[in-house]
Amino acid sequence: MASQCLIVFKFLALISLLSLCSASRLLNTPPLDDSQDQLLRYHNGALLHGTIAVNLIWYGNFKPSQRAIVADFITSLSASPPTQPSVAAWWKAIEKYYHLAGSKTSSSSLSLYLGKQLLDDTYSLGKSLSQKQIVQLASRGDQKNAINVVLTAADVTVDGFCVNRCGTHGSKSALVKGKNNKFAYIWVGNSESQCPGYCAWPFHQPIYGPQSPPLIAPNNDVGLDGIVMNLGGLLAGTATNPFGNGFYQGPSTAPLEAASACPGVYAKGAYPGYAGDLLVDPASGASYNAHGANGRKYLLPAIYDPSTSKCSTLV
Repeated sequence: MASQCLIVFKFLALISLLSLCSASRLLNTPPLDDSQDQLLRYHNGALLHGTIAVNLIWYGNFKPSQRAIVADFITSLSASPPTQPSVAAWWKAIEKYYHLAGSKTSSSSLSLYLGKQLLDDTYSLGKSLSQKQIVQLASRGDQKNAINVVLTAADVTVDGFCVNRCGTHGSKSALVKGKNNKFAYIWVGNSESQCPGYCAWPFHQPIYGPQSPPLIAPNNDVGLDGIVMNLGGLLAGTATNPFGNGFYQGPSTAPLEAASACPGVYAKGAYPGYAGDLLVDPASGASYNAHGANGRKYLLPAIYDPSTSKCSTLV
């Protein structure tokens, strides 16, 4: 299997696990600082480019309203609403990595769109999954020009889930029309009933550290709003380090990437235990930092800006 990176958006830092990379937020660990030796280095590998489908593979029981939250998020990446700040503006920050890669990549642009949605609500592989089974599920999607996203329901356990990660991203080789091809995949779990304080903070009390009151989730679903936060960061890592030799810092087995370099940061003024000075919906009291399609609001992680060596936020 091609190299893979496991990314967790839990509270504030990162720990390695075997030959995989996982991020675990620690309250007393600051985000990446501004020193030059902290820049994410380009390792001359391919970045995702061109027009890429994001296929959603729903494993387990998800309500249609829950599926719509994520589907609208994917649509929002390329469809900027009139109200700013937007999900599309957040995603545009990824372009700086392509400009830095320059002629070493075959294209300087990436466009994502919502592809197929596959439902497996019969739990065909059971309710306890290994990483190998996650890749098996991801392989059900298109195996060319695609990112296949596996989303597991709240009653599904996955190796390492809630222990040292909330999601993973990686790649797999596949034979497409007689030619060897690689496709990218992502897995994110719904943490609502297993570890919302670990994978859905700040919409739930953290499992340790400062116990600030939880914020109200913008889509009124702690588990799904948590999925979007983690999925956003994993998409950023997938685009800029899809095959383990793109932009990252540290060892390839435990790299910091575009979003995991800024753990726990969602707005200006963030510090351990505080997500930052977020926008608040006056009607619902929900906290967010990005507007999306169909009137949606989302909370998305900061993206490390390689041109300024700082974590960049929308607000």
